[in-house]
Amino acid sequence: MAEESGKQNATVALWIERVTGLLEKPWVRIVIPVLVTGIALAVLHDLSAHVKWSDVTADIRAKPWTVMAFAVFWTAFSFFSLSFYDVFAVRSVAKGTVPAPVAGLAGASGYAVSNCLGFSYITGTAIRYRIYASLGLDLGRVAGVIATSWVAFWMGLTLIMGILLTLHPDGISKVLPISETAETVIGLALLAALLCLFVWLSKGGRRLGVAGFGFNLPGGKLAGMLTIAAVGDVFGASMVLYVLMPDDLGVGFPYFFAIYVAAIAVGIVSHAPGGIGVFEATLIAGLGASGRSDVVAALLLYRLVYTFLPFAVATLGIALASALTHRQRIGGAATWVYRAIRPIVPMVAAGVAAVAGVILLVSGALPADSQKLGVLRDVLPLSFVEASHLAGSAIGVLLLLVSRGLFRKLYRAWVVAMLLMVAGFCASLTKGLDTHEAISMLVTIGLLAMFRDAFYRVSGASIFRLNIPWLVSVVALLAVIFWIGLFAYSHVQYQNALWWDFAWNADASRFLRSSLVVAVILGVVAVNSLFGREIPAPKRTEIPPVVERLVMESEDTEAQISLTGDKQFLISDDDSAFLAYADTGNALITKGEPVGDEKAGQQLIWQLREMADREGKLCAFYSVSTKYLPTFLDLGLSILKIGEVARVPLTDFSLDGKSRKRFRQAKNRAEREGYTFEIIPKEELAPVLPELRAISDHWLAKKAGEEKGFALGGFDDAYLSYFDHAVLRDETGKIMAFANLFQGGNKSELSLDLMRYEPDSPSFVMDALFAEMMTWGAEQGFHWFSLGAAPFSGIENRQLASLWNRIGGFVYEHGEQFYHFEGLRSFKQKFDPEWSPNYLASPGGLAAPRILYEVNILISGGLRGLTK
Repeated sequence: MAEESGKQNATVALWIERVTGLLEKPWVRIVIPVLVTGIALAVLHDLSAHVKWSDVTADIRAKPWTVMAFAVFWTAFSFFSLSFYDVFAVRSVAKGTVPAPVAGLAGASGYAVSNCLGFSYITGTAIRYRIYASLGLDLGRVAGVIATSWVAFWMGLTLIMGILLTLHPDGISKVLPISETAETVIGLALLAALLCLFVWLSKGGRRLGVAGFGFNLPGGKLAGMLTIAAVGDVFGASMVLYVLMPDDLGVGFPYFFAIYVAAIAVGIVSHAPGGIGVFEATLIAGLGASGRSDVVAALLLYRLVYTFLPFAVATLGIALASALTHRQRIGGAATWVYRAIRPIVPMVAAGVAAVAGVILLVSGALPADSQKLGVLRDVLPLSFVEASHLAGSAIGVLLLLVSRGLFRKLYRAWVVAMLLMVAGFCASLTKGLDTHEAISMLVTIGLLAMFRDAFYRVSGASIFRLNIPWLVSVVALLAVIFWIGLFAYSHVQYQNALWWDFAWNADASRFLRSSLVVAVILGVVAVNSLFGREIPAPKRTEIPPVVERLVMESEDTEAQISLTGDKQFLISDDDSAFLAYADTGNALITKGEPVGDEKAGQQLIWQLREMADREGKLCAFYSVSTKYLPTFLDLGLSILKIGEVARVPLTDFSLDGKSRKRFRQAKNRAEREGYTFEIIPKEELAPVLPELRAISDHWLAKKAGEEKGFALGGFDDAYLSYFDHAVLRDETGKIMAFANLFQGGNKSELSLDLMRYEPDSPSFVMDALFAEMMTWGAEQGFHWFSLGAAPFSGIENRQLASLWNRIGGFVYEHGEQFYHFEGLRSFKQKFDPEWSPNYLASPGGLAAPRILYEVNILISGGLRGLTK
């Protein structure tokens, strides 16, 4: 029985592992939301099969202004309510840090932008993080504000659903095919759970820790106010659509609200901006409103009022605040407001560009005004109008794609977006004399021009390369726009001849051709984004004389790895310090800390961080000590322990003792068998280099490996020529093993980097060479012998440790089959060394594993090099 149970557990574990691995694949993360969107659009297409676009536009025009006024009122009510999420969350997590009006404005503006951009748990979180971090909140408290706001939303939703299920008003039972008793039980359970939560929070002093961060939970009174704000938010948002719906729909608000919540949930899964398309399909199906043009009209107006109107208000407000900053006299309140909204300017600009792109794409998918085309017929040839129509759609999709570059504050993205919108303005006029569209392009150009100062980053990466979240959003949005075109031309019978129909009234043909152009552009960008990353090829750089001097003067032998030739250098103005780093295309990463004067080194750290920010890249400092930790913390970086460095004191060093028996015996055996130890000065190295290269090549072939870089030296004549070499010769004088010696200034420290041997040499050769080097170092008066780092060593893997420590501890304990972590530490422990911590200073959150992967690319060339 136990054996059978063990097999079942193993099977389940294997299945979970396979499913998890599948979900982590990029194509799966794209296919699932796109599949959800595709199914929803197919359902939407079926439900609206008998609806004509002309009927929808007529219903929109017939909508009374009083109804539109009520929709605007409920939109304002919803955004006013949701602004209190941040007001109360900040009061709970960081009381007194951010003024309440600023928190409310930041929250409302952030939601307006994220609702338009979509992918809210990415954009919304980024917006609020940047706002509150700029006002002095640390990462833990920012995470607390965001988490508190999310909890508030679900508390409000739980309260509303609990009341509806408990009272089961007329219509709610149609949504849930269960008895009234079951409804009441579920509703009471939800309300009881919410009440228990309030009681628990009212005790005070509640604190939550997540992924190494901790924050205070709101008390009972504050939690109640957060719940009221959430009720106002959700109720107001649902009322916007409810008042826009036709009067004869025949459903009460309780039933409508349940369908509304379900539509929001399905829209979140789709990852489309605002759940567009998926939200509509779920509502039409749930309300039983198939074939009703007035319901489609209500949904379009809802998008206009609840999504685009708040975004437009937020954009104009931010543009006004930006303009005010150019005035010499600006009040303290205005300064606070601008500080709050300045971090979201790039998101607003991205949203502006995306909206402009959507306008061009939707315009290209809908029939043109026949009267305006008649005017163009007398002025322009048909071929020019056809080309302008294709250009308008191409410009639209390019604006969607370049919006991520604006999100990343890239100057080139701003320039390209401005050029695209100028071209879009011209295309709007020449493809159909669409003056409203042309005016929107001019307004967009003006807004982006006002935001010019926000785009200062100069990056070598392509501005059209998207990550998976953005790619999914763009694919889903384009699918919805394509469906809009199909809907508009549902009365046209498809045939192959449509592709080649060039005529003034051939709107459907122009839509098909423009859709093909959009699909081709998106396909090229998708392939380039997923598979087009170029791993920079190692290039040998010239070592400046000041770097050579400072390296040899440094008492830290790790500085000498800067001479490998695969790094770039930041050098202080007075030549008193330098910083060695590598550029992976995504990040600037140093190997070690600054070498030279400490104050100059602090300035170099700031310079590198500012350079990375200008280029839109991550910045990290790999393998650093405690010397510059205060500076790294001032930069807002997280400090992560990645291992320990072993150093053996050479004062009174000897090979006596039980722990060093292995090395003592190896040294004695080498002497008995005629092996000799020798130090070859760097000045005399050239004649011996061919013999050393042969040993290195044999060693690499035996190990089936490749030369490493960045943190490790490879066999390079120019690099090795900087160092004396320790060699061990056999009785015939042939070199059997060698190592280049790092010698610190003032004989502070002795170490080594490249250590290789003939694969067919006796097993004691390397131990003997080690013993001889340390004995020689002690005789020469060196103070320390550095054995280098032991990865993940010394990381505490305890329940209360940070998430990173737990991951690092797990890798150290269970990664022995891939890399001999414990064996390496045990080998070095035989010399009774003193261990000092080794750190990585990098941006927090998910940036740390990304940085470590970039380091792996620099050292091993990626996963292929690592496995070899």
